[in-house]
Amino acid sequence: MSWLAPVLIVLATALAMEAVAWSSHKYVMHGFGWGWHRDHHEPHDKLLEKNDLFGLVGAAVSIAFFAIGSPLVMGAGAWWPGTWIGLGVLFYGVIYTLVHDGLVHQRYFRWVPKRGYARRLVQAHKLHHATVSREGGVSFGFVFVRDPAALKADLKRQAATGQTRLRDSVPGAAELVPSGRNLGDRAG
Repeated sequence: MSWLAPVLIVLATALAMEAVAWSSHKYVMHGFGWGWHRDHHEPHDKLLEKNDLFGLVGAAVSIAFFAIGSPLVMGAGAWWPGTWIGLGVLFYGVIYTLVHDGLVHQRYFRWVPKRGYARRLVQAHKLHHATVSREGGVSFGFVFVRDPAALKADLKRQAATGQTRLRDSVPGAAELVPSGRNLGDRAG
């Protein structure tokens, strides 16, 4: 087998995981999984959040694909792409952890980007955390995000139509929020 097929499978899986993460975030985390996700939207000083359980779910998916692709586990019934799909899910999980937990929420390191793509990621996610409840909101993706100005306009429209309520005061990033309201930092 050529090295190209596994590389393409890993890359395609990692890209597809952004769509999986977006829909999981919007419909599971902000839906029936809100009980696990809620503390991620609330200020706290804890090292871990219930929301971190979703990372374990992602790890289980990755491990399951590794097992499906392993002749040691599945014998002759192993499905060779499974290993590479599992690696793509793992690769996305590492990117998510570094970008979302590390950069955006600064759980592992302290760096506030001043410009470029990294700043756009941080702004978009802070706009996501500008809402008080699980309903409404913007920017459910983690790696690919829309322009913060467009997200801000969507947030204003949602607040004006009653689809969501904006957070009154969470420190940091005040320049991003409509009506002079503030957005969250660590929990935001």
